[in-house]
Amino acid sequence: MVFTLHRYIFRELFKVFFLAATALMLMVSIGSILRPVQEYGVGPKQVIHLIGYFLPITMTFVLPISALFAASLVYGRFAADNELDACKASGIGMPTLLYPGLILAILVAMANLLLSFYVMPAFVQRAEEALKTDAKQIVFRNIQRNGFYESPDGGYLIYADHVDMERDLLGGVIVTEMDKNKIRRTIAVETAKVTFFSHGNTTEVRISSRNFTQLDNINLGWVSFGSSSIMMEFPSMMGDNIKFKEIDEIQKIEREPVRFAPIAKLNNRLYAQVSTEILAYEIVNSIAADKMYTLNSGIRIIEFIAKNARTAGEGKIELNDIRLIERSADSKELMKTFEAPRAMLALEGREANPVLTMVLYNTRWQKPDGLTSLAGRQTIPGLTIPQSVSERFPNIEPLAAVRRGYNWLANHTQPTAAAQNILADLDKEISNTFINIKAETHSRLVFGSGCIPLIMIGIGLGIIKRGGHLLTAFGVSAIPAALLIVCIMMGKNITKNPGSGVDLGLLLMWSGLAILTVLALGIYHKLVRN
Repeated sequence: MVFTLHRYIFRELFKVFFLAATALMLMVSIGSILRPVQEYGVGPKQVIHLIGYFLPITMTFVLPISALFAASLVYGRFAADNELDACKASGIGMPTLLYPGLILAILVAMANLLLSFYVMPAFVQRAEEALKTDAKQIVFRNIQRNGFYESPDGGYLIYADHVDMERDLLGGVIVTEMDKNKIRRTIAVETAKVTFFSHGNTTEVRISSRNFTQLDNINLGWVSFGSSSIMMEFPSMMGDNIKFKEIDEIQKIEREPVRFAPIAKLNNRLYAQVSTEILAYEIVNSIAADKMYTLNSGIRIIEFIAKNARTAGEGKIELNDIRLIERSADSKELMKTFEAPRAMLALEGREANPVLTMVLYNTRWQKPDGLTSLAGRQTIPGLTIPQSVSERFPNIEPLAAVRRGYNWLANHTQPTAAAQNILADLDKEISNTFINIKAETHSRLVFGSGCIPLIMIGIGLGIIKRGGHLLTAFGVSAIPAALLIVCIMMGKNITKNPGSGVDLGLLLMWSGLAILTVLALGIYHKLVRN
């Protein structure tokens, strides 16, 4: 008889739970894809795929609410129809009647923990990969519709007059690279071939052209180049955030923080800046010893000496009264000699291994045959960082290698404010990442574990409120659910606040779960007593 009763209650619970979960998942999933549709311009086929990817993600939030609704409704109706009284009259105690609801609560809690720690991050990654796979359609469709495309992080703006998606061509192209809301460089191309490559957490876009002109913060005007290509990296379209990482990946980030893209990006910036300052230090010493300093691009070798050299902002070295000799890298044959009152040596690119570009202003050059001319600006791109600089960064863990290079620089000269600021940002990002990991891990545990007392509260209130409307118990039991969510959100915010302390935020999260547990035990005690 008891088995039949349990099967009857559990069947009713499962039926209501399944219908509620299905309806809520569809509504929440459709709402979740509005942002990708609006910001990325995804097409109908992509929308269908995204709905499939977002369904498991929304289950994390939908399952507890659906189970709470089913528990309060089924047990409320069970008590309102006097079936509860009949069971008690037959000698069946309250613990026996609550057994199916408890099983549902435990299953939902286990499912929620599994979803939040493993399934949801995996499907976020799949949704990300789906967007990156269709990156060409997203970029081209936005250009067709709006005349431009802005990368998700605001780092790049691509304008184009004409789009040929079949041949992957853009016409009348202007690419603007932004850095902290400031224009870093602007590139103009008449016709460009666009190629997309996906790797890691980024999508690489290559814009190739036979000729293009560039205006950047190194040059005072437009500079024309021959056949070349522009490499740009678009970061994670959905955002690289700890809350979208599965537990295994979180543990790897704890062991190796550089696995986290924001930390890796800052570490690469620090590497580039420290490399620049070590290079400036070597050039200054070379000038003091009245020696020529040598740089190599693989095609040409340049040797130069200047009156003085100094770092001039992030990734730039300014030279005055420079004399430069350009030779062929293969034959070592003299190609040209240059003289300029001012020059700028700058790192180009945002990778861990950037290249150097030399720009000379108001240049006078001379060939071996005696031909002499003047040039307003002379650009020598593609110079590699010397081995004497790169060897300051040993082949060890990337964060430790850059720290070693920074320490070497600090022992020989004073690092610039730019290097110190990047190092401070890196330390802050690492600290915030570890705090976010702790806050995210505890919030998932609290929310998953809180499903059990939450659903049991719904059962108890359903029985207690049996004389009222069937939805009254669900409405009242939603208040403890809101309390738990508020405690989790406030706890996460306090944890991330440097002035409040991590322990206080974690205590607030778990206090919400403790309040729910005490409330559930109080309601259960009342039911047993009555």
